[in-house]
Amino acid sequence: MEEQIRPSADLRNHYADISKACKESRQPVIITVNGQADTVILSLQDYHQMQAELELLRMLADGESDVSANRVAPIEDTFRNLRTRLLENN
Repeated sequence: MEEQIRPSADLRNHYADISKACKESRQPVIITVNGQADTVILSLQDYHQMQAELELLRMLADGESDVSANRVAPIEDTFRNLRTRLLENN
């Protein structure tokens, strides 16, 4: 689906239409000011999904960095340490 581009005046005059378009198409709407792209509007659901995907990408990058720097441990040791900590807290 093609992205929508709308002038900033439409925010004031046609907000409900813009909101509906974002939710139904699951595509962002680009808002222009004086003919230049200025702002992007997307549905709250898509915003939350994007944030979750970015967090996952950050975690994967951190994991790759840990592997590259040899900051790893055998999984058995990790689970053993978790069990020990859980038992100490009870």
